[in-house]
Amino acid sequence: MRRRVARAFARHERLRLGLELSAPIAWLVVIYIGSLVALLVTAFYRLKTDPTGLITTIDSTLHLDNIRRLWDESVYRTTALRTLESAGIVTVVDAAVALPLAFYMAKVASRPARRALVVAVTMPLWAGYLVKGYAWRALLDPSGGALHEIFGHTPGFGFASTTIVLSYQWFPYMVIPLYAGLDRLPDSLLEASTDLGAKAGRTFRSVVLPQLRPAIVAGSIFTFSLTLGDFYMNRIVGGTNEFIGNVVYREFSVNLPFAAAYSLVPVAIMVVYLLVARATGALEEL
Repeated sequence: MRRRVARAFARHERLRLGLELSAPIAWLVVIYIGSLVALLVTAFYRLKTDPTGLITTIDSTLHLDNIRRLWDESVYRTTALRTLESAGIVTVVDAAVALPLAFYMAKVASRPARRALVVAVTMPLWAGYLVKGYAWRALLDPSGGALHEIFGHTPGFGFASTTIVLSYQWFPYMVIPLYAGLDRLPDSLLEASTDLGAKAGRTFRSVVLPQLRPAIVAGSIFTFSLTLGDFYMNRIVGGTNEFIGNVVYREFSVNLPFAAAYSLVPVAIMVVYLLVARATGALEEL
């Protein structure tokens, strides 16, 4: 029987492939896509209080109340714009710092130094997320943090601190794609550009950047989306400022339908971001 089954699978390659992929596809559809669909549907529910005012339940009738509230109350628009601004700044800062480092790692450093730098770049990922957050809090504390005691100045807790800490948190996710992209870039292209009389700046603009665009897009997707979805780091070093994640985290136990509606904002932003990246053709080159 086992031999017959094996021969049947050998003759029907698509059947074998379908059985092999059925488990991960089922997980993707049920767990990932299913949860997103549930999130979308829940966003159109609303809370309902019984006549006594003591019991609150979820009204499963579809309404647009949560969407109207997001649009009508300016505080939520301001929070979304603040989160979007931070995500853009984090992406630009990480790209600006990671690009020269990745270029040195891929094209200048020796092989042993390259391996050591890769380990050094990824080493912060070995530490816990909260450990790094509270370590930064100890550095930035205006009432006696390390920066205040040594340099006499600290940005304190606020938007700037959150952006600095998130730039640090997601920096490896920008360096590694850039390093991989530069490592695939043939040295002969750089040598040919030099032989044709191009200076370093012209070579970088005309040769390196066009070839590196898919890697930059890949790194930006990581840093941008992770900043949009972050919900705890801003609580640690953000002071009174709030991001989308903070509001969703707070409203989850108070008003679940509204939390679901607000969590669709970063999803929509990322859909637009990916569509723009796709329009540039960078996604096809990844």
